[in-house]
Amino acid sequence: MVLAGSALLAAVLVVAQAVSLATLLAAAVDGRLDRGALLVGVVTVLLRGLHSGALAALSGRAAAGVKAHLREQLLDAAARRGPAWLTGKRAGELATLAGRGVDGLDGYLTGYLPQVFLAAFVPLATLGWLALTDFASAVVVALTLPLIPVFGILVGKSTGAATQRQWQQLSRLGGHFLDTVRGLATLRTFGREAAYVRRVRENAEGYRRATMRTLRLAFLSALVLELVATVSVALVAVPVGLRLLDGRLTLGAALAVLLLAPEAYLPLRALGTKFHASQEGLAASAEIHLVLDDAPKTTTEARLPPADAALVLERVEVRYGDVVALRDASLTVEPGDRVALVGPSGGGKSTLLSLVLGFTTPSAGRLLVGGVDLAHLDLAAWRARLAWLPQRPHLFAGTVADNVRLGRADASLDEVVAAARAAEADGFVRALPDGYDTDLHVHGLSSGQRQRLAMARAWLRADASVLLFDEPTARLDAASEAAVVASAARLATGRTALLVAHRPALLSIATRTVTVDGRLTEARRPVVAA
Repeated sequence: MVLAGSALLAAVLVVAQAVSLATLLAAAVDGRLDRGALLVGVVTVLLRGLHSGALAALSGRAAAGVKAHLREQLLDAAARRGPAWLTGKRAGELATLAGRGVDGLDGYLTGYLPQVFLAAFVPLATLGWLALTDFASAVVVALTLPLIPVFGILVGKSTGAATQRQWQQLSRLGGHFLDTVRGLATLRTFGREAAYVRRVRENAEGYRRATMRTLRLAFLSALVLELVATVSVALVAVPVGLRLLDGRLTLGAALAVLLLAPEAYLPLRALGTKFHASQEGLAASAEIHLVLDDAPKTTTEARLPPADAALVLERVEVRYGDVVALRDASLTVEPGDRVALVGPSGGGKSTLLSLVLGFTTPSAGRLLVGGVDLAHLDLAAWRARLAWLPQRPHLFAGTVADNVRLGRADASLDEVVAAARAAEADGFVRALPDGYDTDLHVHGLSSGQRQRLAMARAWLRADASVLLFDEPTARLDAASEAAVVASAARLATGRTALLVAHRPALLSIATRTVTVDGRLTEARRPVVAA
């Protein structure tokens, strides 16, 4: 509505400025000064300047709001899909989509969209005045105006396809570059960094070529539209000059027609230019909406069961494309059970934990919490009851205390210290340069220290009724493993726990052992996996 009103005001100002300037020039030819026309001309010029500035400010503000909303929706959709979906995506492509892709919408929101309304209102207002002043010129303008959008569409079809290829090339470049940087240590270890540098260079060159092809089409489009507009104005100007010489048209009317004719074509020419500038953002927005449209919808149809509810898998099947991770899996975990999940790599142990976390949706079957399907529960409230200790915990840039507070954001420093002490992490934390205020972006930690900080996060979730441990002692030395297992044993007392384990120390905590190899098979007593 704002853009429509703005375009209507712009159309009125365009006609008023042209008519006042034509009147002023005609009076000057007669050797007099038309003060009324001069005043109207000055006011319309000032108003057009203010209008352009206000339109740019409003469009920029609206674009910032839309981009912020899109980024929020994109991140929310990625969060609702969970890690299981993210592992199938290249982080660099998602980063490019949320960054450069969303920013690319500036050309559409601040340029193309306002110009659409100007292209609709200004030519109509110009035609209306021309029809009242010089009907013959109005007919010529009306017949030639459609040529600009026709030629623009013909060239624009090729531009849209080229821009889509350009965006895909940029997305591939961003994804490959970020993945290369993340794996640089591994590449250097195997002496493969030069090969990957060449691959990044090839992707960059491919993006450069795609960009140049798009620019060539954009310049061709501008040339075609300028040529059509110039010829069309000439078709108006020549008959106007002849009728002026014959005395069939006054000087003021002739000047007004000559000033208004280019204004009729200008919005459509500018629309073609801004269309090309908006194509990258539109290509990115199509990818964004694919993510948003396919994101799972949040449903909260049932109340959360009591904290001591049993977990029941009813003939669950999980597929990743054509690969079956779990088939016909049935298991009942009573409150207080500590179930060790053992089996070969790729057997489905981490998939089982992902099901409980709500990050993976069963392809068939159900996961029940106290008799209620997990799909019908508020996942945020359910996850608040869980404490998760992964194999490779992530520490964010920030202080030690802030990283431990991921377990509970409102925890006081005393509670953080108590959790670290329970996780046997207090000793090494106090030995750090700034203790709990040490910036982990500057000071690195060993694997054992990182794991104990992750254990402190779990201790901080005092209300957690279900513990999920995904091979927390893998890659740890004997001393760190003993500290993590001792802390885990104390934390698991009186709680339900699912323990993905291969090493004997962690298996000693379990009360039951289940072998996971695509299917679930329970052993009578805990066993050590091969």
